[in-house]
Amino acid sequence: MSSSRGESVPSPPDRGRAASVRAGRFRTVYDPSAGESQRWYINDHTVIRDESGRWHLFGITHTEPADPFHEIEFAHASADDLHGPWTKHPSALVVDRDYGETHLWAPYVIRADGRYHMFYAGGGNDRTAAAICVATSDDLFEWTREPAGPVFRDGYDARDPMVTRIDGHWVMYYAATSSPTGGNYVVAYRTSTDLRTWSERHIAFTDPTAGTEAGNTESPFVLRHNDSWYLFIGPRPDYVGTDVFGSDDPYHFRIDDRVVHIAAHAAEVIADGEELWITSCGWGQGGVSLAPLEIGRTPPGTTS
Repeated sequence: MSSSRGESVPSPPDRGRAASVRAGRFRTVYDPSAGESQRWYINDHTVIRDESGRWHLFGITHTEPADPFHEIEFAHASADDLHGPWTKHPSALVVDRDYGETHLWAPYVIRADGRYHMFYAGGGNDRTAAAICVATSDDLFEWTREPAGPVFRDGYDARDPMVTRIDGHWVMYYAATSSPTGGNYVVAYRTSTDLRTWSERHIAFTDPTAGTEAGNTESPFVLRHNDSWYLFIGPRPDYVGTDVFGSDDPYHFRIDDRVVHIAAHAAEVIADGEELWITSCGWGQGGVSLAPLEIGRTPPGTTS
């Protein structure tokens, strides 16, 4: 099963030091519906390579059609090659009501201090103080929630955490609003030295649109390439749409810094040796798709 999307639409060239970005054709590499009696989707997701070199994919999963507030488990699949074949495993986590979780959204997995750490949005009854949680694993199969509870709470519906290492400390980017009760859609960030105690929130990107619930700063992914930083967010302006913004500063992206538009939903960037790949997924998308990603100073064009 494959799709032929390959749309990269460049913005005007006035974008500072950021290089051009281009995505190739997307092809479906993992369909969670294979072998099932119902259609399933995977939404916000993460991909990580284990110590043996095998790839692991974790993501929101549910039967079609979309039902975000009843998304209560994380899919898990693994493969020797990014392009598959992928092997489906039992769910990595299932919602724990006693832990205060109302749903499970947007896992992001890193390896640090000899363990794997999965950050995710656990919701809660107060959507202005939604929980960002963490679980740990030694093998990517068995996960244990942090006994102390969520690492922090924020709103509105704080979600979609992405964690990376910058200048000797950890930085978590996530989707939120300018005020926990609503406002401009933002990409917020917090810093940490131990992955458990996080700073107060700061703002890396503010969108001119405002509201509560879903917005167009979801699924933030921050990537460093050479001397520039790139922020991937969406859906913009439609469900299958990601905008990429370039900056010299990983803590400051502007609406005028847009580099390119890519037809992808909940995009993640994966490095496989020297090659970069970008993913796409979502409701009604038939699973997870993969496309080559090029970042360079040659003006981007549309591939077919």
